[in-house]
Amino acid sequence: QLQLVESGGSLVQPGGSLRLSCAASGLSLAAYTVAWFRQAPGKECQGVSCTIGKGGVEYYDDSVKGRFTISRDNAKNAVYLQMNSLQPGDAAIYYCAATIWDPWNWRVPNTYDYWGQGTQVTVSS
Repeated sequence: QLQLVESGGSLVQPGGSLRLSCAASGLSLAAYTVAWFRQAPGKECQGVSCTIGKGGVEYYDDSVKGRFTISRDNAKNAVYLQMNSLQPGDAAIYYCAATIWDPWNWRVPNTYDYWGQGTQVTVSS
């Protein structure tokens, strides 16, 4: 069974940066498609970025393109989300999610079989 634990969320000023980590245990994350989602109060769960397990294709929501970067470290069994130029609209609970399959639509939360507990990102001056 794959277990995911997010970390790295914090309070940051607008324009600042954070690096979120998604650490896996139980199984190797290397073959899994892993996505980052976020959910702000009163809003739907939004797909932020995704890295396909085989082939290394990456996807980003338009709202974060050029500011966020997803990456993997298979040796550490982890996936990261580097977030730069953070804006108040980026504030949310961020979740990582994983599936062994290549999703037909990476933005659909029900696609993923495994989820972490989330990490809070607050962007405020």
